[in-house]
Amino acid sequence: MEIVLLFAAMAAVGLIMTYVSKLIWKGELPVGMPNAYLVGVVTAIVVGLLDWYVIPAMGFSDTLKYLGVAFEPALSVPLVFWIIKKAKN
Repeated sequence: MEIVLLFAAMAAVGLIMTYVSKLIWKGELPVGMPNAYLVGVVTAIVVGLLDWYVIPAMGFSDTLKYLGVAFEPALSVPLVFWIIKKAKN
């Protein structure tokens, strides 16, 4: 049940941060709009799962795991769009 909630939360974060990224770049995301939401959701889910499993495996506390899952996926979505935009140029 915990993994389902994590997937749902990261999908929501991906959608929200894709919308925020669209506002930052004024609608000029490096991929088309349906693809942008797909890239945002996949990025947030992958980073969220990595944080959920890798941070405890490295020996850090659960508090750091929750902080990583809360902030890192949200910061990674605009970063991935920026990397894609730079790669296209």
